[in-house]
Amino acid sequence: MATEQTSIAGLCAEAKAAAPALALAPREQKDAALEALAALLEARSAELIEANAIDLQAAEEAGLSAALVDRLLLDEPRIAAIAAGARDVAALDDPVGEIIDERQLENGLELRKLRVPLGVVAVVYEARPNVTIDASALCLKSGNACLLRGSGSAQHSNAMMVEIAADAAGAVGLPRGVITLVGGGREQLAELATQQGVVDLIVPRGGEGLKAALEQVATIPVLYAASGNCHVFVDRAAKLQQAARIAINAKVQRPGVCNAAETLLIHRDVAAEFVPVVVDQMAAAGVELRTDEATRRFAGKERGELLSEATESDWATEFLDLILAVKIVDSVDEAAAHIARYGSGHSEAIISEDEVAVRAFELSVDAACVYVNASTRFTDGAEFGMGAEIGNSTQKLHARGPIGLRELCTFKYIITGAGHVRG
Repeated sequence: MATEQTSIAGLCAEAKAAAPALALAPREQKDAALEALAALLEARSAELIEANAIDLQAAEEAGLSAALVDRLLLDEPRIAAIAAGARDVAALDDPVGEIIDERQLENGLELRKLRVPLGVVAVVYEARPNVTIDASALCLKSGNACLLRGSGSAQHSNAMMVEIAADAAGAVGLPRGVITLVGGGREQLAELATQQGVVDLIVPRGGEGLKAALEQVATIPVLYAASGNCHVFVDRAAKLQQAARIAINAKVQRPGVCNAAETLLIHRDVAAEFVPVVVDQMAAAGVELRTDEATRRFAGKERGELLSEATESDWATEFLDLILAVKIVDSVDEAAAHIARYGSGHSEAIISEDEVAVRAFELSVDAACVYVNASTRFTDGAEFGMGAEIGNSTQKLHARGPIGLRELCTFKYIITGAGHVRG
């Protein structure tokens, strides 16, 4: 990890110089680095919690919401979980050198398509210090040097974590420069995003503001892990107790994350029975409800104080808080149309026992993850058996959904002949 005085270009050049050693490292060395990383996190957890306390105090003084402060928090259980995540990545198959395709061509040439590291990956993210270790672990295992630019609100936590990760790499003979922390403001972000020929990919994990900032300046490939304006649609054929449980989980279990639900869509045919139940349960969980007129009518006058009128912007907002927009729709087609207009392509759910409605939702909703009778909260690399993730891609090239080991690789063709020439 370089000093603060090192320029962005200098940090990128150091990462580029360190990358070949990691790209050629055997699995055993990379897995040893991940075990060292997990062990150091556990051994230095008290120091890490002290550094995090400085960030938490600053966040509270700045008036960040409870949900955003929760995203920032590191405690013993969370650090233990982060360490376990590093070990989970170590246990996964090494993607580097994996044969994707292998065949003999008609002319006798032997063709192999191999998975290889991208090279140098930059990850830009907001106030989520766990991403520092997730990104470090995934880049180590996939053979990529990584440049980490976290939020200023987590600067002390991130600095300590990157120091630990670089120490772990160095402990097994890898260059410490394979994991580097970069800082600065918008100008430095623009410099990072224009390191052509040095940085191979930049992954922004954050809201639409971060996405827009990079779209204006980036000249290197960008894999957007952007906002999650996620929906839960309760169909006319839903089991309503199950639907309420899923909706509550999707909104309340951890509201400050990208796979939390932001809008609840309810089929009109079940609204009279379902709306009063879900309104009462959401209110009991401390959720502020912003609704259309039909929802307020089905809720009844006695619940009027629990509901406010939704504005147009509410349908398009990723609240990242205990706020939920609610709307009544007449069909699965109307639900899909609403999602198409306001959704971000992250995670969408239908609750239904009707196979025709489910199939229509699956085919018409354009999102990285589509759930049937399950909470959107499962969109997560660890939950998908990927060990961890850098973020969830809401685009279609070159990766979609959780960004794990294979998504941090590209491929190349190896063609072997026996003196072949083309006539």
